[in-house]
Amino acid sequence: MTSADLASLPLDGQLAEVLAACGRNRERDLADLFRLLAQPSISAQGIGVDECSELVRDLLERSGFAARIMATPGAPVVYGERCNAPGQPTLLIYGHYDVQPADPLEAWDSPPFEPTIRDGRIWARGVADNKGQFVANVLGARAWLETVGELPINVKVVVEGEEESGSPNFPAFVAANRDLLAADLVYVSDGQVFETHQPIVEFGNRGMLYIELVAHGPSRDLHSGNFGGVAPNPAWTLVHLLATMFSPDGEILVPGVLDAVRPVTPELRTALDAIPLDEAAALADIGLTEKAAPKDLPYYDRLMVRPTMNIAGFTSGYGGAGSKTVLPAEARVKMDLRLVPNQDPAVIYDQIRAHVAAHAPGVEILHHGAMEPVAVALDSPLAAPVRRAVEVGFGVAPVDVPMVGGSLPSAVWPKELGVPAIVVPYGNADQANHSPNENMITERFYAGIRTSAALLGAMVGQNRQI
Repeated sequence: MTSADLASLPLDGQLAEVLAACGRNRERDLADLFRLLAQPSISAQGIGVDECSELVRDLLERSGFAARIMATPGAPVVYGERCNAPGQPTLLIYGHYDVQPADPLEAWDSPPFEPTIRDGRIWARGVADNKGQFVANVLGARAWLETVGELPINVKVVVEGEEESGSPNFPAFVAANRDLLAADLVYVSDGQVFETHQPIVEFGNRGMLYIELVAHGPSRDLHSGNFGGVAPNPAWTLVHLLATMFSPDGEILVPGVLDAVRPVTPELRTALDAIPLDEAAALADIGLTEKAAPKDLPYYDRLMVRPTMNIAGFTSGYGGAGSKTVLPAEARVKMDLRLVPNQDPAVIYDQIRAHVAAHAPGVEILHHGAMEPVAVALDSPLAAPVRRAVEVGFGVAPVDVPMVGGSLPSAVWPKELGVPAIVVPYGNADQANHSPNENMITERFYAGIRTSAALLGAMVGQNRQI
């Protein structure tokens, strides 16, 4: 069948040919992914990011996109586009090519930057987070170009190199390039599915505020016998302060922090209750038999509709082997708050500052970063083609997930472009991202390619109506 014959087929016939091509291209698609996986690109350490950005640009160009590398104050952003479908919607695919450090190297069963297949999985740093996922979306578009000769809609691709370092320069990049990035929908494949491995469609993510509280005591560490009871202990200062911020019943006590939290609507309740869950197994997997207080709060409410206040680290005094009777000069606690829609990290930070000033005025508060929460309506018109595409790609209907507990820089899309972002993770539940032996089930990589190919067809004729 010639390209002209293919172009004359109805849309479903074209998609069938494209999906068949995806099956024929498996070996080449895997080789293209391995080329990126073999290149270290650790943004936290400044290792290999420039080299990897060039490989991403090369992949986009070989896949039929006009591509370029765009500088930022940090790692470069790679941008590509294929916009030859006037009157059709524009899909913006987002991904990141940077990865986490691979330490500890001795815990890997195979070298982290020598991609390997065993037990039906690809093993390599970055395969799930995020190279395998955004590459799958690019390759789905390539299958259309090589089969039909053109894409059925307009497609743009933006791949950043600092997501694993908090995307410090990406919001400014998007704000400076609104016209270039203009689209009807942002499509993101990142993260992982639940333990059932059933595909999911994510409609939002919690935001985050990361702070550090520092209490100062004497000018140096002191002998606790000679000075205990004379010099104030900064560790106790923080312990008493923290007790005013979070209750044993699991409630955030800082005034104002919970004011913007919305009640659970009937529609949201239905969606939360429909998410598959074996709660006992989920807890057992992390070595627990009970949830944190409050005991009667449903599992997914804790991750999707309720903010949290977490102590990420507490350091003071002596923590080595044996004993050392020391009264410390300083105590530090690092905390992250996961925020739900309508909560503004800047407002929350001011509320915490006021609370600290009232209860422990000598304690210093440091701001280490923030991300805004974001949510897309479950009944968004653009959710329907995404659901159809996932069902085509994975062979089973997806589960709607209103919100994920982790934080992504997704708020930049509605804020700067006025468009929604929908996330479809291709990664398996046990992908071990950020850990040794990161992996991706090979068939999930191929299912991601089919999903992205199906999405381009499903979006034909769609109008953005957020």
